[in-house]
Amino acid sequence: MDVPVWVWIATVGAILAMLAIDYVGHVRTPHAPTLKESTWWSLAYVAVALLFGVVVLVVWGPTYGGEYFAGYVTEKSLSVDNLFVFVLIMTSFRVPREHQQRVLLIGITIALVLRTIFIFTGAALIANFAWIFYVFGAFLIWTAVAQARAGTDHDEEFSENAVLRLTRRVLPTTDTYVEHRLTTRIDGRRYVTPMLIVMIAIGSADLLFAVDSIPAIFGLTQETFLVFTANAFSLLGLRQLYFLVDGLLDRLVFLNYGLAAILGFIGVKLVIHALHTNELPFVNGGEPVHAIPEIPTAVSLSFIVVVLAITTIFSLLASRRRQKVLTRDSAA
Repeated sequence: MDVPVWVWIATVGAILAMLAIDYVGHVRTPHAPTLKESTWWSLAYVAVALLFGVVVLVVWGPTYGGEYFAGYVTEKSLSVDNLFVFVLIMTSFRVPREHQQRVLLIGITIALVLRTIFIFTGAALIANFAWIFYVFGAFLIWTAVAQARAGTDHDEEFSENAVLRLTRRVLPTTDTYVEHRLTTRIDGRRYVTPMLIVMIAIGSADLLFAVDSIPAIFGLTQETFLVFTANAFSLLGLRQLYFLVDGLLDRLVFLNYGLAAILGFIGVKLVIHALHTNELPFVNGGEPVHAIPEIPTAVSLSFIVVVLAITTIFSLLASRRRQKVLTRDSAA
């Protein structure tokens, strides 16, 4: 895929412009967004991502267009799983509702920077070490098993990771929020507020999710431009999606099973691709293995969409039945 430098510059510029709109137009004045506001902006970000996919389809052809859409849908579905953790973090830190937009936006910006580093590192590994596909594939299959075992339990308490613990240990922190400030001065000494800590928590938590999602999207496309843009567009709409589905997350009771199926499928796809590009001397004498055909992008995209549709439908039906039982029991 031949992507001129000016296209990279224009794409990054557009992404930065979208971030600027969020910073200037949405979070400058602290407020809790309404359902209508969250809905319209969520649709706008999805529309931009889909329009970009159409551009890829027209300019670079259906193969790369299909890879972008498969990558975007996968990253978007995995980002919903991130939202469960974001809810736990917001609850754990007792973030005021009117300040949650700012927390999410800065945390997502941190995540975008860190993911970009991950993406280019992954691209360099793939370019120089074909056997890395075996590692990515095995890791995704292991992650899929872990997701399936987690089942429908989304109520685990948030536990601070090493980055967050180190931040607390190094920086003196106030016990309470000081409006939306990140730092404050007390008795002549500079302190950070919980607002900064929770932003770091959001960003570092998303980085842990990137360990799953970056190998997953490299299983769908090895084009760095497509991997970067699919990740960027899925993250840019995450803030609005948080407020849109905040009250619906508990109803997606089978989400882990759907994500497990998707990650397992991509893991197998990666292993098959690794066999086709095999250079390991202890596998088929270092020669490629073509006995198993590679999975086409169209099949991957169809599988992902069908799994997500089935997961959502069965989750909503199960939640509706559970609600009816609870209503009947309370009435009795």
